[in-house]
Amino acid sequence: MKIALIGASGFIGSALLDEALARGHEVKALVTRPERLAARDGLSVEKSDALDTAALTEQLRGAEVVLSAFSGHAQADVYGYYLKGFDAILAATQAAGVPRLLVVGGAASLEVAPGQLLLDAPGFPDAYRATAEGAKAALERLRAQQTQAWTMLSPAAEIFPGERSGEFRLGGDGLLSDAEGQSRISVQDYAVAMLDELETPRHPDQRFSVAY
Repeated sequence: MKIALIGASGFIGSALLDEALARGHEVKALVTRPERLAARDGLSVEKSDALDTAALTEQLRGAEVVLSAFSGHAQADVYGYYLKGFDAILAATQAAGVPRLLVVGGAASLEVAPGQLLLDAPGFPDAYRATAEGAKAALERLRAQQTQAWTMLSPAAEIFPGERSGEFRLGGDGLLSDAEGQSRISVQDYAVAMLDELETPRHPDQRFSVAY
Protein backbone atom coordinates (compact mmCIF):
# COMPACT_ATOMS: atom_id res chain seq x y z
CA MET A 1 0.00 0.00 0.00
CA LYS A 2 1.20 3.55 -0.70
CA ILE A 3 1.39 5.36 2.65
CA ALA A 4 2.18 9.04 3.21
CA LEU A 5 3.57 9.19 6.75
CA ILE A 6 3.72 12.64 8.35
CA GLY A 7 6.14 12.91 11.26
CA ALA A 8 8.04 9.75 10.39
CA SER A 9 11.15 10.65 12.39
CA GLY A 10 9.41 11.23 15.73
CA PHE A 11 8.97 8.89 18.68
CA ILE A 12 5.75 7.27 17.48
CA GLY A 13 6.30 8.08 13.81
CA SER A 14 9.57 6.17 13.65
CA ALA A 15 7.89 3.07 15.11
CA LEU A 16 5.09 3.38 12.54
CA LEU A 17 7.72 3.69 9.81
CA ASP A 18 9.54 0.55 10.97
CA GLU A 19 6.32 -1.47 11.14
CA ALA A 20 5.06 -0.26 7.75
CA LEU A 21 8.34 -1.05 5.99
CA ALA A 22 8.59 -4.44 7.70
CA ARG A 23 5.18 -5.29 6.25
CA GLY A 24 6.29 -4.37 2.75
CA HIS A 25 4.41 -1.10 2.30
CA GLU A 26 5.65 1.76 0.14
CA VAL A 27 6.18 4.72 2.45
CA LYS A 28 6.68 8.39 1.62
CA ALA A 29 8.03 9.98 4.79
CA LEU A 30 7.19 13.68 5.12
CA VAL A 31 9.47 15.29 7.68
CA THR A 32 11.01 18.64 8.56
CA ARG A 33 14.55 17.18 8.63
CA PRO A 34 15.05 14.50 5.95
CA GLU A 35 18.65 13.96 7.03
CA ARG A 36 17.38 12.13 10.11
CA LEU A 37 16.15 9.19 8.02
CA ALA A 38 18.56 6.77 6.37
CA ALA A 39 17.80 5.23 2.97
CA ARG A 40 15.79 2.00 3.20
CA ASP A 41 13.98 -0.25 0.77
CA GLY A 42 10.44 0.94 0.19
CA LEU A 43 11.12 4.39 1.65
CA SER A 44 11.17 7.80 0.00
CA VAL A 45 11.79 10.91 2.07
CA GLU A 46 10.66 14.47 1.40
CA LYS A 47 11.11 17.68 3.35
CA SER A 48 7.68 18.93 4.30
CA ASP A 49 5.96 21.73 6.20
CA ALA A 50 2.72 20.42 7.65
CA LEU A 51 1.36 23.96 7.96
CA ASP A 52 1.68 24.60 4.20
CA THR A 53 -1.61 23.17 2.97
CA ALA A 54 -0.99 23.76 -0.74
CA ALA A 55 2.47 22.17 -0.79
CA LEU A 56 1.33 19.31 1.42
CA THR A 57 -1.60 18.62 -0.89
CA GLU A 58 0.80 18.01 -3.77
CA GLN A 59 2.98 15.74 -1.63
CA LEU A 60 -0.03 13.63 -0.63
CA ARG A 61 -1.32 13.06 -4.14
CA GLY A 62 -1.23 9.39 -5.14
CA ALA A 63 -1.20 8.08 -1.57
CA GLU A 64 -3.74 5.43 -0.62
CA VAL A 65 -3.71 6.48 3.02
CA VAL A 66 -2.28 9.35 5.06
CA LEU A 67 -0.85 8.32 8.42
CA SER A 68 -0.30 11.35 10.66
CA ALA A 69 2.08 11.25 13.60
CA PHE A 70 2.32 15.06 13.52
CA SER A 71 3.29 16.62 16.86
CA GLY A 72 3.78 20.06 18.31
CA HIS A 73 5.85 18.96 21.33
CA ALA A 74 8.91 21.03 20.42
CA GLN A 75 7.03 24.29 19.77
CA ALA A 76 6.53 27.22 22.12
CA ASP A 77 2.78 27.23 21.42
CA VAL A 78 2.17 23.48 21.46
CA TYR A 79 -1.62 23.68 21.27
CA GLY A 80 -1.84 26.36 18.58
CA TYR A 81 0.89 24.89 16.41
CA TYR A 82 -0.58 21.39 16.58
CA LEU A 83 -4.07 22.52 15.63
CA LYS A 84 -2.81 24.63 12.72
CA GLY A 85 -0.88 21.61 11.49
CA PHE A 86 -3.75 19.22 12.03
CA ASP A 87 -6.18 21.47 10.16
CA ALA A 88 -3.71 21.73 7.28
CA ILE A 89 -3.23 17.95 7.19
CA LEU A 90 -6.97 17.32 7.14
CA ALA A 91 -7.54 19.91 4.40
CA ALA A 92 -4.61 18.63 2.31
CA THR A 93 -5.75 15.02 2.63
CA GLN A 94 -9.19 16.03 1.35
CA ALA A 95 -7.80 18.21 -1.45
CA ALA A 96 -5.43 15.46 -2.60
CA GLY A 97 -8.29 12.95 -2.74
CA VAL A 98 -6.65 10.46 -0.37
CA PRO A 99 -9.33 7.95 0.70
CA ARG A 100 -8.32 7.54 4.35
CA LEU A 101 -6.65 9.50 7.14
CA LEU A 102 -5.26 7.68 10.18
CA VAL A 103 -4.22 9.85 13.12
CA VAL A 104 -2.07 9.23 16.19
CA GLY A 105 -4.23 10.36 19.11
CA GLY A 106 -3.64 10.88 22.79
CA ALA A 107 -4.72 9.03 25.92
CA ALA A 108 -5.93 12.10 27.80
CA SER A 109 -9.24 12.27 25.92
CA LEU A 110 -10.13 8.73 27.05
CA GLU A 111 -12.67 8.30 29.84
CA VAL A 112 -11.51 7.08 33.25
CA ALA A 113 -15.13 7.04 34.44
CA PRO A 114 -18.43 7.78 32.73
CA GLY A 115 -18.25 11.40 31.59
CA GLN A 116 -14.80 12.00 33.11
CA LEU A 117 -11.72 12.29 30.90
CA LEU A 118 -8.18 11.46 31.98
CA LEU A 119 -7.36 15.06 31.02
CA ASP A 120 -9.70 16.32 33.74
CA ALA A 121 -8.63 13.87 36.44
CA PRO A 122 -6.87 15.26 39.54
CA GLY A 123 -3.11 15.38 39.17
CA PHE A 124 -2.97 15.39 35.37
CA PRO A 125 0.54 16.74 34.58
CA ASP A 126 0.57 20.36 33.42
CA ALA A 127 3.53 19.57 31.17
CA TYR A 128 1.31 17.41 28.96
CA ARG A 129 -1.84 19.51 29.08
CA ALA A 130 -1.30 21.51 25.88
CA THR A 131 -0.52 18.37 23.90
CA ALA A 132 -3.53 16.59 25.38
CA GLU A 133 -5.87 19.49 24.66
CA GLY A 134 -4.64 19.59 21.06
CA ALA A 135 -5.28 15.90 20.50
CA LYS A 136 -8.73 16.22 22.07
CA ALA A 137 -9.60 19.14 19.78
CA ALA A 138 -8.38 17.19 16.75
CA LEU A 139 -10.70 14.33 17.66
CA GLU A 140 -13.60 16.76 17.94
CA ARG A 141 -12.76 18.19 14.50
CA LEU A 142 -12.71 14.73 12.94
CA ARG A 143 -16.04 13.82 14.49
CA ALA A 144 -17.62 17.09 13.35
CA GLN A 145 -16.80 16.68 9.64
CA GLN A 146 -18.31 14.18 7.21
CA THR A 147 -16.16 14.47 4.09
CA GLN A 148 -12.96 12.65 5.04
CA ALA A 149 -12.85 9.00 6.13
CA TRP A 150 -10.72 8.77 9.26
CA THR A 151 -9.61 6.71 12.24
CA MET A 152 -7.75 7.85 15.37
CA LEU A 153 -5.85 5.47 17.65
CA SER A 154 -5.27 6.55 21.26
CA PRO A 155 -2.49 4.80 23.18
CA ALA A 156 -2.47 3.76 26.82
CA ALA A 157 -1.64 6.39 29.44
CA GLU A 158 2.00 5.28 29.30
CA ILE A 159 3.66 4.60 25.94
CA PHE A 160 7.30 3.60 26.04
CA PRO A 161 10.13 2.06 23.98
CA GLY A 162 9.84 -1.70 24.41
CA GLU A 163 9.23 -4.84 22.45
CA ARG A 164 6.92 -5.88 19.65
CA SER A 165 4.81 -8.63 21.18
CA GLY A 166 1.72 -8.33 19.00
CA GLU A 167 -0.37 -9.09 22.09
CA PHE A 168 -2.59 -6.31 23.39
CA ARG A 169 -6.22 -5.32 23.86
CA LEU A 170 -8.27 -2.90 21.81
CA GLY A 171 -10.94 -0.66 23.29
CA GLY A 172 -13.10 2.33 22.52
CA ASP A 173 -13.34 5.64 24.34
CA GLY A 174 -12.46 4.30 27.78
CA LEU A 175 -8.93 4.12 29.20
CA LEU A 176 -7.75 0.50 29.24
CA SER A 177 -5.82 -0.79 32.27
CA ASP A 178 -4.33 -4.15 33.20
CA ALA A 179 -5.01 -6.28 36.28
CA GLU A 180 -2.61 -4.11 38.31
CA GLY A 181 -4.42 -0.94 37.28
CA GLN A 182 -1.66 0.17 34.94
CA SER A 183 -2.38 1.57 31.49
CA ARG A 184 0.65 0.78 29.32
CA ILE A 185 1.68 -0.03 25.74
CA SER A 186 5.03 -0.19 23.97
CA VAL A 187 5.42 2.12 21.00
CA GLN A 188 6.22 -0.96 18.92
CA ASP A 189 2.90 -2.62 19.77
CA TYR A 190 1.08 0.66 19.25
CA ALA A 191 2.50 0.60 15.72
CA VAL A 192 1.29 -2.98 15.23
CA ALA A 193 -2.25 -1.96 16.20
CA MET A 194 -2.17 1.05 13.88
CA LEU A 195 -0.87 -0.91 10.89
CA ASP A 196 -3.39 -3.67 11.54
CA GLU A 197 -6.11 -1.02 11.25
CA LEU A 198 -4.51 0.43 8.15
CA GLU A 199 -4.47 -2.94 6.42
CA THR A 200 -7.84 -4.18 7.69
CA PRO A 201 -10.12 -1.28 8.65
CA ARG A 202 -12.29 -2.13 11.65
CA HIS A 203 -12.89 1.35 13.10
CA PRO A 204 -14.05 3.62 10.26
CA ASP A 205 -14.81 7.18 11.39
CA GLN A 206 -14.06 6.22 14.98
CA ARG A 207 -11.47 6.62 17.71
CA PHE A 208 -10.24 3.41 19.30
CA SER A 209 -7.61 2.63 21.91
CA VAL A 210 -4.91 0.08 22.65
CA ALA A 211 -3.20 -1.14 25.83
CA TYR A 212 -1.88 -4.27 27.50
